[in-house]
Amino acid sequence: MASISANESSIRDEICTIGQSLYERRYTVGSAGNISARLEDGWLITPTDACLGRLDPHDIAKVDLQGNHVSGGRPSKTLALHRRIYENNKEARGIVHTHSTHLVALTLAGVWRNDDILPPITPYYVMKVGHVPLVRYRRPGDPAVAEEVAKIASKVRAVLLERLGPVVWGKSVSQASYALEELEETADLYLSTMPRPEPLPESAIEELRTTFSARW
Repeated sequence: MASISANESSIRDEICTIGQSLYERRYTVGSAGNISARLEDGWLITPTDACLGRLDPHDIAKVDLQGNHVSGGRPSKTLALHRRIYENNKEARGIVHTHSTHLVALTLAGVWRNDDILPPITPYYVMKVGHVPLVRYRRPGDPAVAEEVAKIASKVRAVLLERLGPVVWGKSVSQASYALEELEETADLYLSTMPRPEPLPESAIEELRTTFSARW
């Protein structure tokens, strides 16, 4: 493997740490899910069919700015989706996609609304995640998904792929992971509460906007 910068090495380690953490807590199973990061000279992304719990920093795929595979394993088949998000959201530096149980279950049971998969039932969901639209089912890696998500990548922090799970982006891999965890926890709360919880009142949401600059 060619010499890599200290920054790239740190990001490779971060991807492995986050992947192992998500895997050990069953946010993903088997070889499902993928993680990527933006670099100045391209992107890093977990290899196709890799287990997020057993990643090797040197095996993480690197792709240059022209989309050429530079090093590591074969890039995940969702690379096109990740690249389109990065191209359309300049703040995004990390993306995490898992097949999280409660969020996939939510797409099977029925989301709250297509443009908002969950109601704003907790303040941290409002502050840390925000609006999350549903993307209707297409096969894994379908380029049409990448184009659909690209159109809204600058307006939201995440989407939920029907029957496949969440795709969440942030200013780092860690921040994307934290938002994904908040999203999965909110889905768990929503599905396990009967009757379904009511959204926070608009006055409470406005207070979160004013106090914490919540994007809702």
